[in-house]
Amino acid sequence: MTQSATAASIGAEDRLRADLYNYLGVILAREPDEMILQQTAGLTGDDSDLGQAMAELAARAARTSAAEARREFNRLFIGLGRGELLPYASYYLTGFLNEKPLASLRRDLRARGVARAETVYEPEDNIASLMEVMGALIVGRFGAPSDLEDQRTFFNRHVGPWAGHFFADLESAKGADLYAPLGTAGRAFIEIEREAFRLSPE
Repeated sequence: MTQSATAASIGAEDRLRADLYNYLGVILAREPDEMILQQTAGLTGDDSDLGQAMAELAARAARTSAAEARREFNRLFIGLGRGELLPYASYYLTGFLNEKPLASLRRDLRARGVARAETVYEPEDNIASLMEVMGALIVGRFGAPSDLEDQRTFFNRHVGPWAGHFFADLESAKGADLYAPLGTAGRAFIEIEREAFRLSPE
């Protein structure tokens, strides 16, 4: 199948899902630069909880400088020794880093032929990586686009059990301003995905 044929087989709704996963991955992976802030400021939303959170995120991005965003990102995720939040599946599911959830994820990624880049030192079970993997599964960046059952299996195993809790913590984090509505949006999106997977036929 050609790349264009593969792209054409992905519906508009799935492409929007992948875009949101990818956006969450990008803005959680590293401090947002001026370009990301400008793109974020251009986001719009409808009257849903997710849409309202995205609109609030856009408004805050419009008044946040790259320097302020960098300080906030460092305060939340890096800090002196550690940030306010530890965005890793192992930590949320076991209370410790580099535990069984990471080993399980690495097995699943290896089975898909996916390996961490040599220049990346973050454990694979960080929230940014998992958002990017979900986006990649939907659009087929690891090969053919994953069907709904494969997406559901990965989500239920590696994302669903903890990502909503992380986003809720981000939403209420003391050091969050720009990232507070991102937490709201992420929490709402994970709940939408969880319910959609639950209602989809096996």
